Amino acid sequence: MPYADVPAALAAVEASGAGPAVKAAIRFTALTAVRSGEARGATWGEVDLAVREWRVPASRMKAGAEHRVPLSDAAVAVLEGMKAHSDGAVDSLIFPGVGGRRLNGDTLIKALRRATRTDADVHGFRSSFRTWAAERSGATRDVAELALAHVVGGAVERSYARSDLFDQRRGLMDQWAAFVTGPVPTR
Repeated sequence: MPYADVPAALAAVEASGAGPAVKAAIRFTALTAVRSGEARGATWGEVDLAVREWRVPASRMKAGAEHRVPLSDAAVAVLEGMKAHSDGAVDSLIFPGVGGRRLNGDTLIKALRRATRTDADVHGFRSSFRTWAAERSGATRDVAELALAHVVGGAVERSYARSDLFDQRRGLMDQWAAFVTGPVPTR
């Protein structure tokens, strides 16, 4: 999905008949630029709302390394909204499906496609984010790639560059949230 279409897509999902957990999971996935499976598997024990950080454990990451995700105000608002749908236990899913089970990825895709009347995929929000970051944010390539939990540089470079550029990524994610939650562009 072109990044210019993301605000309208999120508005369409919000106005749709999808359930609250499905709507919230789609919005959170877009706001954080994570893979849908990472969002669908998120538990309350991974989130620290006081410092606005989500730590996705290595066991649930494609690259096998923990990923710290800075949470924008909009992402925190999604989490706050989901508290009413949770028992608050540390191991409880933030976005529970039927019977408290993990949401199915196809459920999110179908909800997005129904709401937008497109063939968009939830994973496409990552591409939307990356293109927006390159064209509109002013962020460096490394910051944008680390926001997507991609490995940056070769082995030697990584042995010296050990920062995850978290503070810079926080600024980037705040910019992205402002863009996708701002006014829906007219065409």
